[in-house]
Amino acid sequence: MSDAQPIHSNADAPHDTSGIRDRFPSAFTILFALIVIVAGLTWIIPAGQYDRVANEALGKDAPVPGTYQTVEGDPQGFLDALRAPIAGFYDPASYAANAIDVSLFVLIIGGFLGVVNRTGAINTGITAAMLRMKGRERWMIPILMALFAAGGTTYGMAEETLAFYAILIPVMIAAGYDAVTGVAVILIGAGIGVLGSTINPFATTIASNAAGIPFTDGLYLRLAILAVGWLVCVAFVMRYAARIKADPSRSIVADRRDDNARHFLGAGAAVSATLSGKQKIVLILFAATFAVMIWGVSSQGWWMAEMSMLFLGAALVIGTFGWIGEKPFVEAFVDGARDLLGVALIIGLARGIVVVMDAGRITDTILHASELAIAGSSKVVFINGMYWIEVAMSFLVPSTSGLAVLSMPILAPVSDFAGVDRSLAVTAYQSASGIVNLITPTSAVVVGGLAIGRVPYDRWLRFTAPLLLILTVLIMAGLSLGAML
Repeated sequence: MSDAQPIHSNADAPHDTSGIRDRFPSAFTILFALIVIVAGLTWIIPAGQYDRVANEALGKDAPVPGTYQTVEGDPQGFLDALRAPIAGFYDPASYAANAIDVSLFVLIIGGFLGVVNRTGAINTGITAAMLRMKGRERWMIPILMALFAAGGTTYGMAEETLAFYAILIPVMIAAGYDAVTGVAVILIGAGIGVLGSTINPFATTIASNAAGIPFTDGLYLRLAILAVGWLVCVAFVMRYAARIKADPSRSIVADRRDDNARHFLGAGAAVSATLSGKQKIVLILFAATFAVMIWGVSSQGWWMAEMSMLFLGAALVIGTFGWIGEKPFVEAFVDGARDLLGVALIIGLARGIVVVMDAGRITDTILHASELAIAGSSKVVFINGMYWIEVAMSFLVPSTSGLAVLSMPILAPVSDFAGVDRSLAVTAYQSASGIVNLITPTSAVVVGGLAIGRVPYDRWLRFTAPLLLILTVLIMAGLSLGAML
C-alpha cells in the first residue's frame, strides 16, 4: 500500500464478504468455553471465603487476613453456564449493572462514529494527513503510544481506549501498515502505562490503600519499569510496522489485507484530500469530544454513563453542524451501532466468567491457596512468587481495582513475614495485572479492541508473545533488585 493512497467513502461498503475462516475458534467460542471450564472447576475446587469488612478508603468490602474458612459450595451447572452471559451484563437477582454500561458505551460510540463518517470528514482528513506526513508516518507510533501510556499511568486508561480503535486503525492502514499496528499502538500503549502505573487511582492508589501504605511508596521503581517498558514496547511495535510497510505479506493478518482495507477505508470513488469548511468544523468537534472525555474521566470522576452521554450529545451536535438530515442521521447512528454490536456482546460474555467463579465461591479459595504457597519464602523468591500468583489471579479477575481489593489485604501483610516492603508487593500486583491485561480473554478491553480491529485472538497471542517474554524478564529483574536493596 502506498504512503498516501486515497481514502474511499464507506457509506455503502459491504460487510466482510471475503468468507475468510480461521481454524482457531472465535472469541465467542473461546469465552463460552472458559465459562464452561470455570463452571466445572466449581465442582472440583472447595468453596471458601474470607470475612470481609467495609473499607471507607477503598469504598468496598475488603477481605480480612487469617479469616479464610470453608463454606458450603454452590457448584455451577449447565443452566448457570447458560445464564452467565446474561449475568455478565447485569445481575438478574438485584438488577445491578455488570458489563451493561460498557456495552452500551460501545454501541453509542459506534453510533457516534457512524454519524461522523457520514459527513465524510474522517476519510477526507485521513487522506490529507497522509499526504502531509508522507515519509514520516513511523513517528506517529511513538507519539501516540506516549499519549496512551500517559493516560494509562495517570488514570488507568482502559475502557476509554475503545473509542479510538475505529479512528486510528484506518490511519495506520492508510499509512501502509496493518490493523494489528493500530491495535498495538492503543492496546500496548495504554497497557504499558497501566503496567507501570504511577498515580493511577484504579491500580496504584487502591492497592496502596488496601496494603496500608502511601501510594507514593515504590514510585521510583514503578517509574523505571514504566520508562524502560515503554521504550521496549515502542521499539517492538515500530519494528513490526517497518517490516509490514516494507513487505505487507509479512503481516500476521495478511490474508485479511484487502478485506480490512474495504472495511476500514471503504470502497467506491476516491474522495478529495481538501477539507470543506463544514468538515473542518466536524473534525474540531470530533477532537473536542475526546478531549472532553479525557478531562471528565481524569478530573471530574466521569465513568460510563457520563461518557455515553457525551458521545450521544456529540453525535447530535455533529449531525446538526454537518447537516446530513434527520433520517440519514438516524440511519448513520443505527448502522454505526450495529457495526459494534458483536463487540458489545463479547464484553458481556467475558464478564460472565467472573460471575460463574464468584457464584461458585472459589475465588477466595484460589487466593488462600496462593497465600499458603508463598508464605515463608526468601525475599527474591517471595516477591517473584507473588508476581506469578497475581498473574494467575489476573486472568480470573481482569479488573485492576477488583484484583487490588481482593488480593492486597491478604498478600501485603504476608510480605511483612518475608521482610519485603509492602510497596514492592503493590508493584508486583500492578505489573502482573498490567501484563496479563494485554492478552487476557476475560478483559472487555482486550476482546473488544481485537474485535473492532478484526484481529483474531490467536494471532494477537502470537504477535505479543516475544514482547510478553521481554516485559516479564524486565519486571522480575526489577522486583528482584527491589527485594535485595
